[in-house]
Amino acid sequence: MGPSLTFRTGVRDVLPTVFGYIGVGLAFGIVAHTSHLSLLVVAGMSFIVYTGSAQFIITSMLLLHDPLSAIFISTFLVNSRMILMSTSLAQYFRHESLFKNLLIGTLVTDETFALAMNKQNKTSGKLSFAWQSAANLVAYLVWGVATIVGALLGGMIADPTRFGFDFALTAMFIGLVYLQLISDRRLGLSLQLMVMIFVAIIYYFMIGLMSQNFALLVATVAGCLFGMEMKKCR
Repeated sequence: MGPSLTFRTGVRDVLPTVFGYIGVGLAFGIVAHTSHLSLLVVAGMSFIVYTGSAQFIITSMLLLHDPLSAIFISTFLVNSRMILMSTSLAQYFRHESLFKNLLIGTLVTDETFALAMNKQNKTSGKLSFAWQSAANLVAYLVWGVATIVGALLGGMIADPTRFGFDFALTAMFIGLVYLQLISDRRLGLSLQLMVMIFVAIIYYFMIGLMSQNFALLVATVAGCLFGMEMKKCR
C-alpha cells in the first residue's frame, strides 16, 4: 500500500480485503438459502441493507418469525457503530460536498474503514474521495455478487454449520483486528490492547444488564471515550 490516492489505487488497495468478502458472502448466501430465503431476498439484503453481521441476524430472526419491529431495532443497534466510524472518517473529507460525504458514508464498512485508517498512515493523514469511493464500490459489488453465488450454491449444502460457515463473519473480524494492531504504529500496540481489554470488560458487565446488541454499543462508545483520554495522557 503506497501513498497514491487515485481511483485505480483504491481498487488495487481493496483487492486483498475483498477475498474476505467473497468467503463471508458465500457463507451468508449458503446460510440464507438453507433458511429458505429466496434469491431475490438475498440480493435485496445484500444490495440494500448491505451489512454482513446484520444480514446474518436478520436471516435468523426471519427464520424464527420475529416481528419486523424487533428486526429493525436489532439491525439499527448492530450497525450503530457505523455512526462512530463515519464520524471519524468525515474529518478527512471536510473539503468535499455533502453529497460526496453521503456517498462515502452509505457504502463504508468495517473493512473499508479499517483500510482507510491504514491508508492515512501512509499518506500523512490524507484520504481522497476517488480512493475511498473505489474501495467502497469494489467491496459493495463483490459482497453482493458473492452472496448471490452463495445462495445459488446453497442447494448443495444441507447443513452449513457443519462446515463452520456460521463462523465466517467472526473470523473476518478477527483478521481485521489483527491487521489494525500490526499496521497502526501511530497509536501503538500497548494502547490498542488496553482499549480492547477495556471494551471487553465493559461488555462483560453490560451484557448482564441489557441486550447483547445494546451492550456492544455501550461498550464501543465507552471504548472510544477511554481511548481518547488515554491518548491525551500519552
